[in-house]
Amino acid sequence: MKKTSLKDIADQLGVSKTTVSWVINNKGDEKKISRETQEKIFELADRLNYKPNQLARGLSLGKTNSIGLVVSDISNVFYAKIAKVVETAAEKHGYNIMYCSSDENPDKEQRLIQMLKDRQVDGLIISPSKVDSSQILQLKKENYPFVLIDRYFPRIDTNYVTVDNEMGSEDLIRHLIGQGSRRIGFISVSSHLGVIKKRFAGYKNALKKEGIKFDNKVVREVDYNDVEGTIATAIRELIHPPYKVDALYFATNYLTVAGIKTLNKLQIRIPMDVAVVGFDDLDFFDITYPPITAVAQPIEEIAEKALEILIDEIENREATTPKRKVVLPTQLRVRRSCGHVNI
Repeated sequence: MKKTSLKDIADQLGVSKTTVSWVINNKGDEKKISRETQEKIFELADRLNYKPNQLARGLSLGKTNSIGLVVSDISNVFYAKIAKVVETAAEKHGYNIMYCSSDENPDKEQRLIQMLKDRQVDGLIISPSKVDSSQILQLKKENYPFVLIDRYFPRIDTNYVTVDNEMGSEDLIRHLIGQGSRRIGFISVSSHLGVIKKRFAGYKNALKKEGIKFDNKVVREVDYNDVEGTIATAIRELIHPPYKVDALYFATNYLTVAGIKTLNKLQIRIPMDVAVVGFDDLDFFDITYPPITAVAQPIEEIAEKALEILIDEIENREATTPKRKVVLPTQLRVRRSCGHVNI
């Protein structure tokens, strides 16, 4: 069935296509089109089930009521939950969401952002990849509405919403030390990521405050593109002499999951043989055996605050207001993976 066009409506009513477009876009009164003509156009458009081209309509109005969300991995539970909350909250404000995953690839991230801009999204929520800030600088130069989540660039004045990664990490390690651990292995992905640097700083702060000497030999960085393979190697090294750690701290939720799998395969008992903690809690950690102690991030608050800031930017694009930099507290969820006692 042929899709109804503006021309079809115009031809049937004997008016111009431009007149129909003005009326459909609620500019009839502004263009001094009679109320009778407007009613006829709306009635016929409804009867013919006319569906406007949203992109073309957005171009004519300067707004598409759509928002782009770019994260490193939409399959990661943290980002999936962020996306769900953003989508639900955005719908209440009349916005649609387009999701994209950069896979921690700066080139792909740049292509995705350009694609979303080409589709005329009104603004962007971005969890930037690694160290490449060129695309963020370009958006800032263009005065394009955007908010960074989870990760940000300290030297660039932007809106962002993140958590206190350093303090959350410090609280976690001090709790772990309080449970008897003294030699704590730290396993992360790329240390170029700002959030990982903060978590590493918190780890070192806790050791210092508890009088434990930092040892770089028990720090490992695994390959994001081969987490399970490289984390298995790291764990095997750390749990045996000469390193022989009594605890493992995994700096992200997916590293914690991969670490638990490896420990199970190696028949290493948690916490009797090695204590385990992680940053970024998952529901899964509450039902493992034993349940895993982890730092929880306020996902709903992160998503809702980011959307609030972005919509304010979109609706006040010409205003020169200070950028909003939001750092939210984390929560330590203590479970049974820390104590070196039989459970």
